[in-house]
Amino acid sequence: MGLLDVFKRATAPLSRRMGRTEASEELFDDEFQRKLDYLAMVSRRVFSGAMRAERRTKKTGSGVEFADHRDYVPGDDFRYLDWSAYQRFGRLLIRLYEEEEDLSIYFILDSSASMGFGGGQKLRQAKRLCAALAYVGLANLDRIAIVTANDEISGRMQATRGKARIFRVFRFLTAVKAEGATDLGDAMKTFVAQHKRRGLAVVLSDLYDPAGFERGLNVLRYNRFEPFVLHLVDSADARPDLRGDVRVYDCETGDEREVTVTAKVLERYAAAYEEYLEEVKRFCVGKQVSYFRADVGVPFDELILRVFRRGGFLR
Repeated sequence: MGLLDVFKRATAPLSRRMGRTEASEELFDDEFQRKLDYLAMVSRRVFSGAMRAERRTKKTGSGVEFADHRDYVPGDDFRYLDWSAYQRFGRLLIRLYEEEEDLSIYFILDSSASMGFGGGQKLRQAKRLCAALAYVGLANLDRIAIVTANDEISGRMQATRGKARIFRVFRFLTAVKAEGATDLGDAMKTFVAQHKRRGLAVVLSDLYDPAGFERGLNVLRYNRFEPFVLHLVDSADARPDLRGDVRVYDCETGDEREVTVTAKVLERYAAAYEEYLEEVKRFCVGKQVSYFRADVGVPFDELILRVFRRGGFLR
């Protein structure tokens, strides 16, 4: 077992095993929701007009369940114009129904125990990023679904559309707890078997998978999903507060090991951790997988704007 294997997946002295869990303050308060409206507005500037029409088929749904409106673009069927909306707002709007063939966006949230370690900052940040990007998708009339994964698919929010559904997203994410071991490879095999409709698969994870983070991403790639990786990182993981003779443990498996921690050992570990992060990035770049490093110390809305600038989510 190498140095990085000893420390990298949320290790700590045994006496601190029962540390704090995720911060209890409200995740999706009024300020958060105000920022969502701003982010949705920015996304519409980036992704507007004809670009919006290109990511949908020409087919318009004929079902009875109304979902939302979108702006009329040349070529749309006049039968689905909402004339009452035109009388009220002076805009040509198309009524959308659940059957319309739109982009499917799947949010795959890592809910393993390592995401909740050290106060749960990684899980908290992942939830906020997931909610923000889900809102942008809903505002752009995409179909979004959320699953949680550790060594299996542990939870599921069925596909939905229309930005009023964001409160359903809030309720689902609020209930997610960090528990269990990580095996994204097995979890993604279950995911692709349960979701036949292909689309964008946004993976929010610290990628601490003992079997290798590559397995889960490759399962998505080989089954014609388009992975988009939001890699949750916490600087505290790179520099654990350990000194002397300590017993460290794996928060997911409970495995323990006695280690003598010196300044030189911590330096070697920090270097190994940085190399691991670069390894993840190299893999994604080499496989043409959209990759973004999401630091828990950066405000979520700033990260979302960086995602927009980087590209890969809006198109």
